[in-house]
Amino acid sequence: MEQELIPRLYRQEYSKMVALICSRFGVGEIDAAEDIVGETFLSAAETWGVKGVPDNPVGWLYRVARNNTLNGLKHEQVRQRTRSRLAKAGTAAVQPELDISAENIADSQLRMIYAVCHPMIPVEAQVTLALRVLCGFTIEEIAQALLTTKANVNKRLFRAKEKLRAGKITTALPSTARLNERLDGVLITLYLLFNEGYYSASPDKVLRKELCAEAIRLTYLLTVPGKGKGEVRPEVYSLLALMCFQASRLNARVDDAGELVLYEQQDSGLWDQELINRGNGYFVRACDSGVLSRYHLEAAIAWWHTQKTDNGEKWQNILHLYNRLLILQYSPVAALNRAYAFARVYGKKMAIPEAEGLALTGNLFYHSLLGELYGGVDEARSLAHWKLARRLAPTAAERRVIDNKMNGQGGAAF
Repeated sequence: MEQELIPRLYRQEYSKMVALICSRFGVGEIDAAEDIVGETFLSAAETWGVKGVPDNPVGWLYRVARNNTLNGLKHEQVRQRTRSRLAKAGTAAVQPELDISAENIADSQLRMIYAVCHPMIPVEAQVTLALRVLCGFTIEEIAQALLTTKANVNKRLFRAKEKLRAGKITTALPSTARLNERLDGVLITLYLLFNEGYYSASPDKVLRKELCAEAIRLTYLLTVPGKGKGEVRPEVYSLLALMCFQASRLNARVDDAGELVLYEQQDSGLWDQELINRGNGYFVRACDSGVLSRYHLEAAIAWWHTQKTDNGEKWQNILHLYNRLLILQYSPVAALNRAYAFARVYGKKMAIPEAEGLALTGNLFYHSLLGELYGGVDEARSLAHWKLARRLAPTAAERRVIDNKMNGQGGAAF
């Protein structure tokens, strides 16, 4: 049992424990905090394997992490720096307490989110560090999510941590104006985390529900009243709405055999209406201020995808929203999705030039879209694009979907 439990708890609790330790010793001690958390889970693997899993495994982890932290296991330098700070402040060098209450854990994570997204750190390094420290991504997972190499990820992590140390950045929340300076990086990080769960770059998983849940939880923390954050910006509510709308269809995206289910073939009865309703509530709050962001538009598009029937307006509205999104902030992915929506409104033949004009050769979704659009129009070209898409597909489940399409068994999307 512990073989399955420990990896799950590692994913679930890693970021909370690192943030908690850094809240006490300083964000510059991320390396030491990560070491302590690693030692804690190693202790769990060794102890639980012999004595069995404790009644409260999460509580056990936090107690051991606290003890490891306060004992300064193998971290003499951290102890020395802490004593030095206390001495300069005229405080007795006593062992500090570590509050492991649920409220302090949540508060520590919120502070950590803003600390690692400090403006003195380049945005790409902010995102890399946040994915590692706040989300518990491995180096390989970060490289996949950011479409870069493991060597680049390690360089970014090293430089970001050096910036934190050199700049003596703390986990204390700054003024509201300074918080707003950091929010863009925070939201990009959470957006990427959710996307990695919704469409995993991992070769053995097409979706990872636990990452989607973690992204929603962390985004929700940004809406918690008080904590010195000031008024919640509408972009936070719109991103939270977007995540809820998308997550509502997770159970329908994979069947009982673990196979991918395309949107048009999904059982809408499996869509989570409670999450949809929650997303509606957040979206109403997001729209109250009159602010329009990319997250507002993407949330609106996601909402239309939760509508089970098409009364003739669904795809026209989705196309209109994509048009506005591309004007506000262009991205190749949004452009591809817009081409698909264009095809739903105007038909395949008219959509082919729209898609080909993007010239995204070597992109899985580009070739998949053209394979779909050429179906029934030019079968030879359709097959050629499906073959290219199959070569680019990272997971076996996606390759099987493409195989079905090439064999005429995948179902029509139009």
